[in-house]
Amino acid sequence: MHIEYHKWFSPSLQKDMELKIYGHYGKPFLLFPTQGGRFHEAEDFGIIAALEPFIINGRIKVFTIDSIDFESWSNQDMHPHDRGKRYEAYESYIMEEVLPLLRLNCKNEQIKIGTAGFSMGAYHAANFFFKHPDQFDTVIAISGMYDLQRLVGDYMDQTVYFNSPLHFLQNLDDNQLLDQIRHGKIVIAVGQGAWEEEMIADTAKLKSLLESKDIPAWVDFWGQDVDHDWPWWRRMMPYFMDKLGV
Repeated sequence: MHIEYHKWFSPSLQKDMELKIYGHYGKPFLLFPTQGGRFHEAEDFGIIAALEPFIINGRIKVFTIDSIDFESWSNQDMHPHDRGKRYEAYESYIMEEVLPLLRLNCKNEQIKIGTAGFSMGAYHAANFFFKHPDQFDTVIAISGMYDLQRLVGDYMDQTVYFNSPLHFLQNLDDNQLLDQIRHGKIVIAVGQGAWEEEMIADTAKLKSLLESKDIPAWVDFWGQDVDHDWPWWRRMMPYFMDKLGV
């Protein structure tokens, strides 16, 4: 398998950031790590191995990136507004630094990109997809939470609102954005086993919200033996990749 490693000083974040690229060609997927995870997490926990047939056969090309969760939403010592401003810097890093590198690497400036992730990574994957449907056309979000107030409490301002899918999607009435979202491929999945209670609740709310907006989506609730953990995620991600036909 072809693997590349990249590191540079991010102007958006004012720190070094790292990423890995797996594969020569195929549909590009931006794979977000779990809470506070690093760019090598997907390889460490067997996700890349689980996706290897798709990568080797040129169906997908996977870009694994760093998180800054403990500098933003997961940092309970920061005011929620400051957490939001730091997350906006992370968004700039993704949109203005990672995506140009991705498209250059794919030799296609117009290519649409998929997002994917588990747990907190699922939140990021969904958030970027729903906010930027002109750039992303596929999302596979597994075991995610989609209401930022689970992390910031009752506080609400624009930085929280516009990064909390269960809030900003509810009032989204821009027909152009909605049509772009409707034309995307959307998978929202969750197990019903250990440590999935909050994720089940948010997934159910997101299902209802998408239905109310006439947004087609595959929302899949797996069994009560399916825990919030890597062994199941190693089964779920390739399953959905295959069913989507990427």
